[in-house]
Amino acid sequence: MYGIYGPRYHLQDQEISVSNKILASTAAVAVLGSLAFAAPAVARDQIQIAGSSTVLPYANIVAEQFGKTFNNFKTPIVESGGSSAGLKQFCQGLGEGTIDIANASRKIKEGEIAECAKNGVKEIVEVQFGYDGIVFAVDSKSDDWAIEPKDIYLALAAEVPKDGALVANPYKTWKEVNDKLPDWPIAAYIPGEKHGTREVFEEKVMHGGCKAVGADKLFAAKAEGDDAAKKKAGDKACVQVRKDGAAVDIDGDYTETLARITSNPKGVGVFGLSFFENNTDKLKVATISGIAPSVETISSGEYPVSRPLQFYVKKAHIGVIPGLKEFVEFFASDRMIGADGPLAEYGLVPSPDAERTKLQEDVKAAKSM
Repeated sequence: MYGIYGPRYHLQDQEISVSNKILASTAAVAVLGSLAFAAPAVARDQIQIAGSSTVLPYANIVAEQFGKTFNNFKTPIVESGGSSAGLKQFCQGLGEGTIDIANASRKIKEGEIAECAKNGVKEIVEVQFGYDGIVFAVDSKSDDWAIEPKDIYLALAAEVPKDGALVANPYKTWKEVNDKLPDWPIAAYIPGEKHGTREVFEEKVMHGGCKAVGADKLFAAKAEGDDAAKKKAGDKACVQVRKDGAAVDIDGDYTETLARITSNPKGVGVFGLSFFENNTDKLKVATISGIAPSVETISSGEYPVSRPLQFYVKKAHIGVIPGLKEFVEFFASDRMIGADGPLAEYGLVPSPDAERTKLQEDVKAAKSM
């Protein structure tokens, strides 16, 4: 079976085996349900991964290469679902009924770490393997776009400042927001709230635009509490998106966003840099604050909307799930994430050499957070 970015692997013989055990003995249900790897001999023999749709193609590339390189291990199962969904699965506990790795295009939150610990996942290995940029793109046949975070905010925010007060967003076209932009109806396809990309979009674009037009101070002024509470309320209000149809949450992956732009060539979509670079025949990217997104501008920090990519590993599963240790070290190797590796070829912005060397040392030692 093939997924959006490549093969999808399903261990059917494992599922049949488990079903037979359950039918053979009701006691097996309790054993399998509570298993925390006390008996490695009965652990499953295939790595299970879920999470970020941004990290998905990278993980698929590594999984396929791993399967070809290590004939004694099965190719890992890689699923998507979004960073938050993957981390939720990851934090459900230990055992063969839980995933081994959560892919994430954002950092794990303190609340998620606490949830993990509550369920027995107390040692987590973070593998930050490179960087990506978030881009705004339109149909490839469109004119060039040059935008600022304030343009995105004024186009997509639930409330915007007007004559010194906050009002429900009145803007209908991009030209109303910025007369240098086309006279198109505002239609933006943005990542849904379960995606790590959404958080970066909110923090680095919406919040930045909110501050640029002074809306953050207006939100804080009408909030209750002390200064800290007012600021927190203002920050939260800054990232609220309008609900009148001009901004559309995309809960699927970037192929769904691309499909929306294909059907509406006057739409604007949010993508990861790597997806855009693999679809330049269909999309044209916008500059942000005069900077075009590229591997060079992201690695230098010049492009304003970039983020690290990472995955999280259950240390308790290392040495128990066959091939997990080898897979994590293989993923972090120069062969995969170096400047000449297949991930960089796909669109990954590699980490600096010193950072990558430190990562490889920490991975080899299974250093937990």
